[in-house]
Amino acid sequence: MIILFPLILLFCLIGVYSVAGNAWDIVVMLVFAVVGYLMKKFDYEPAPLVLAFVLGRMAEESIRQSLVLSRGDLLVFFKHPISCWAIIIAFILIFYPLIASPLKKAIRRPRGA
Repeated sequence: MIILFPLILLFCLIGVYSVAGNAWDIVVMLVFAVVGYLMKKFDYEPAPLVLAFVLGRMAEESIRQSLVLSRGDLLVFFKHPISCWAIIIAFILIFYPLIASPLKKAIRRPRGA
């Protein structure tokens, strides 16, 4: 393990630099390595971050294109049932932890207390 980690780090640094010959890419790689280490240390799941990193740009471009075609009308996202339900489900999933936690505490509390 003592020899393996520096070798992996060295090969990653060489690989990142050899793609574009840019030293800034090494800094970006090291920043993401620290973020990945902290996520592992604090038991955060990396899959949602990677998914958001990959799909975020495509989602932003699609939303921008829809707004350009509708001339800035936000109601275009609610005119079709599929998109309307997708937005409703997304809001439920985002705000469910904020609503469910106080409700669970209120339900667990004894009635006479």
